[in-house]
Amino acid sequence: MERKNGYLYLACLWTLFVAYLCLTDFNKLPTIKISGIDKGVHFVLHFFFTVFWYLHLRTVETIKYNRIFVVILASVVYGSLIEVGQALFTRTRKGDVLDVLSNSVGTAMACLVIFLVIRFSKKE
Repeated sequence: MERKNGYLYLACLWTLFVAYLCLTDFNKLPTIKISGIDKGVHFVLHFFFTVFWYLHLRTVETIKYNRIFVVILASVVYGSLIEVGQALFTRTRKGDVLDVLSNSVGTAMACLVIFLVIRFSKKE
């Protein structure tokens, strides 16, 4: 399997995994009573969403515009749509603006890591 196809598969699988976790009813599972754990999960999900899609877009030669901007936009839109989907299509979940904020912070941190990796890898 080519590297670029591998990144595409990974990004697509992660995207589906995020949708599954965010739209599935988990009320019958045991809960973890840690304050803010939900926001941390959103942070991590979108951190890796951003990294995986950036890795894929980095292999696409036809994209001439800023790849990181595309990934940021995709992550924010996808996270927002998931929250709308929770509000409209689930009975046990609700859309939350703070989840969108957590998603965005995860995306921002992933971008920072990507920029740092690019910057320090060019110096070597």
